[in-house]
Amino acid sequence: MIQVKTFVFNPFAENTYVLHDDTNECIIIDPGCYENYEKKQLSDYVENNGLKVVRLLNTHCHIDHVFGNTFIKNKYGLKLEIHKDDAATLGAVKAYAPSYGFQNFEESTAETFLEEGDIIKFGNSSLEILFVPGHAPGHIVFYNLDQKICIGGDVLFLESIGRTDLPGGDFDTLIKSIHNKMFSLPDETIVYCGHGSSTTIGHEKVYNPFCALAK
Repeated sequence: MIQVKTFVFNPFAENTYVLHDDTNECIIIDPGCYENYEKKQLSDYVENNGLKVVRLLNTHCHIDHVFGNTFIKNKYGLKLEIHKDDAATLGAVKAYAPSYGFQNFEESTAETFLEEGDIIKFGNSSLEILFVPGHAPGHIVFYNLDQKICIGGDVLFLESIGRTDLPGGDFDTLIKSIHNKMFSLPDETIVYCGHGSSTTIGHEKVYNPFCALAK
């Protein structure tokens, strides 16, 4: 059974996720740790729980979700895995990080590109990739059918959606992704969001003011 551990990192209050099962293999999704104490908090959790980090994944590559990529890559000897359509998003971060006050941003590059339908395996567990652009051009989410959980990045929030005014964002594309991909998941699916608390697909279908389905 997959255990989901949430960390809230950096001034953007970004949710970083560590997923592991009873084999103690784990994956890290969207490491937002920037300060040294945040990096220590994440690595201490891995060490204290006897976990083996086997994959590093980004749902998308905006600055708040990629701060810790290089730290994780170097510490655990991993390759970064993203969707190819977000490579430019990742590459742009170095140029604008100082303007946000992040003078010590560590640039990262991706070595592996993921596609919709790919299966992420760790331990005895697996996650299916869904391609859900709109907030970012290469945004993906990670879904487990058996437990009905989804690591959703910045696509869908509790009664809200990801912003679409950043480069590569598009409102109509995001709503289409939500309706066609996210809302195709079972209503009881728990969505672990990139910011804030989790929600469920069923709740958002009814109560989300941006994308609820008409009755």
